[in-house]
Order: sequence, then C-alpha cells, then structure tokens
Amino acid sequence: MSGSVYKMIELVGTSEKSWEEAAKTAVETAGKSLKDLRVAEIKTLDMRIENNKVVAYRAKVSLSFKYHTG
Repeated sequence: MSGSVYKMIELVGTSEKSWEEAAKTAVETAGKSLKDLRVAEIKTLDMRIENNKVVAYRAKVSLSFKYHTG
C-alpha cells in the first residue's frame, strides 16, 4: 500500500476587479508550471489603495499539489 505526499506553497494573486479573480489568477498561473494541483485555501484578502481609491484586490492563497519523486 502506498500513500501520497503533497507540497504546500503560498502565492499572492492580484486583480483590478475582485478577490475572486485575484485568487483565480494565483491558481491558474501556478497551474502553468505545477502539476496535480489539489486544494487552494484563501489565507488573507487585502486591497491596494492609491489616492483614496481601491486600485487592486489581493488574495494570499495556500496551494497544495501532489509531490512526485524521480
């Protein structure tokens, strides 16, 4: 019987539209170079502000993917 191992990384995605788009950007960008993505957990949400206006939404995402050896 063999088990699986998963690695966790944290990413920050950004969007001018929404936190959902920011999180999606982080996951989809990671998916271009990582394989077997499994679970994404939103850790924190924040906004970047300039001249008293929101200019960007940011989502810190904890992302797991299956760890392959060899």
